[in-house]
Amino acid sequence: MGTTMCLAIPALILSIDGEQAEADVGGVRKTVGVMLTPQVKEGDYVLLHAGYAIGIVDSHEAEETLALFKELAEVSEIR
Repeated sequence: MGTTMCLAIPALILSIDGEQAEADVGGVRKTVGVMLTPQVKEGDYVLLHAGYAIGIVDSHEAEETLALFKELAEVSEIR
């Protein structure tokens, strides 16, 4: 039987309205849940998994990860 892996991606929080937030996910705006990260603020980067922010991450680390994803997309046949 194969192994499965979950992936969480960095997203930039643009605005917050209660337990929902507007986030930039690779240039796409998405509504995400922030109930698991009540301390999140506008301008924070979060790890996003299945539509929910599951943790706050350092902006430098988030930007490095996004750059790696972009590089992978450029060399991949999947776009």
